[in-house]
Amino acid sequence: MASILDLLRRLNEHEVEFVIVGGMAGVLHGSSLVTLDLDICAPLTGQNLARILTALSGLAPRFRMTPDKRPVSVDPDDYVGYKNLYLITDWGQLDILSEILGLGDHEQVARQTITVDLGGISCRVLNLDALILAKKGMNRPRDRQAVIELEAIRERLK
Repeated sequence: MASILDLLRRLNEHEVEFVIVGGMAGVLHGSSLVTLDLDICAPLTGQNLARILTALSGLAPRFRMTPDKRPVSVDPDDYVGYKNLYLITDWGQLDILSEILGLGDHEQVARQTITVDLGGISCRVLNLDALILAKKGMNRPRDRQAVIELEAIRERLK
């Protein structure tokens, strides 16, 4: 079975511009909170959308928030103007966000990253301070729990 790592490899191979955010960013910073999805912040421009759709081809991408889980169109023009894409693929759940609450759009998010090597896959990840701000902004119970752990990680690193 394919993994989040396989999905990241596919996005990289197709030169998708993105930053890992959310639970997986937390895991990459040392969080023990398990996540089974991949959240990325990406510009939803025509060019990047085309790369995303090409990267997902063959993975049966579908909209996970629609009752019928309708398939994703292969035409990037269908998604220009969208803020977010919440997808399910044969390789797992992928949430593509054009902006992060408390941080801004992709361009602003991209300024607050570190680069990590994931077994030969170089990925940009939201830095720890920015991730904590984003989690505080979401303020869901699971985010509040993550903030406690991420702040402890930050203190240990000082």
